[in-house]
Amino acid sequence: MKKFILIFSAIITVNAHCQNMTDISLKWKDSVNQESVIESETGNLYKKVEHHGPAVENEWMGLRLYFDHKVSIDVYNKTRPGLELEAAAWYPTVEQQKEGWGADLYKVGSTVGLGGVRLWDYEKNEQVLLDPVKNRRARVRKEANTSYMEMLSEGVAYMGDTIDVLVRVTVFSGIREAKVEAFAFSSKPVRFYTGINYHDSTQTKQTDNFICSWGIHPEDVAAFRFNIGAAILFNPNDFEKIQKSEKQYELISKPTKYIETWITSACEKEVGLNSYDAFVKYIETIKK
Repeated sequence: MKKFILIFSAIITVNAHCQNMTDISLKWKDSVNQESVIESETGNLYKKVEHHGPAVENEWMGLRLYFDHKVSIDVYNKTRPGLELEAAAWYPTVEQQKEGWGADLYKVGSTVGLGGVRLWDYEKNEQVLLDPVKNRRARVRKEANTSYMEMLSEGVAYMGDTIDVLVRVTVFSGIREAKVEAFAFSSKPVRFYTGINYHDSTQTKQTDNFICSWGIHPEDVAAFRFNIGAAILFNPNDFEKIQKSEKQYELISKPTKYIETWITSACEKEVGLNSYDAFVKYIETIKK
C-alpha cells in the first residue's frame, strides 16, 4: 500500500502543472447554481438535490454520494476520457449516449455500492447505517489538480455512544483511482464497514488486497447496457474480517478512527480496459 500511495503522489506532482481534469457538482434540483455546502437535519435530501447528492469526476468516471440513510457510493461510467457532469449531469439524453457520452450503469440498491462507508456492531454482528442523524452535511471542493466531496453525518448512535462520521471521496487528474477516506469523531475507536457490491450477472475476483467485479448490472436508467468493471483496493492489515454476503463483499475494519481505500471503474466501451481479463490485469498491475 505504501508503494501504491508513493506512485500516486509522484503522478500528482507531475500533474500539478497540467490541466485539471476533475470537477465537482452539488446543486439543488432544477437549479443551475453550484453550491459548496448543503445540509439537512433530517439527513435525507435524496430527492431534493441534483443526482441525489454531491458528485465528483475525473476524466474516466464520475462518483456520487447518496444524501440519505445509505451514504453509498455510485458510479457514472464513461466510454471516453473527458469531463461530463457540468453538461450532462448524471443522466445524459439518449442522443448524447448515442454520441458516446457516459451513463448511469452501476446498480447500488441497498448496498454500500463501490466503497461506501458505514459502521459495524461487532456485538450484534451487523452493519450500522449512518442514520438517523442530528444533521447531515455535504460539501464539495475543487483544487489545483484534485476534487473531493464529503458527507458528514452528525449524531450517529453507535454501540452506546453518539459519534460523527465523515466520508471523503477524492479524485485526481491523470489517475483513474479515487481515494475514499472515513473519519470517526468519537471517544473510542470504531469498526468501519465498507466493501463492493455484485450481482448474479457479474464476475468477481477476490485477492488479499483487492476485490473487483465485471459484468452487466441490472440497471434500467441508461439507454444502453454494457459490461462495467469496479474494484476496491485496500491494505489487508487494516481489516479484521473480509466476507462475501448475498449482495456484496464486506470489509470490516480493525478498531480505528480512520480508514482509507481506493476505488476505480471501467467499461467495455473503453480502449484498453474493455474486458474482464484486461480489467483484472490492470488492477493487479497498479498493486505491484
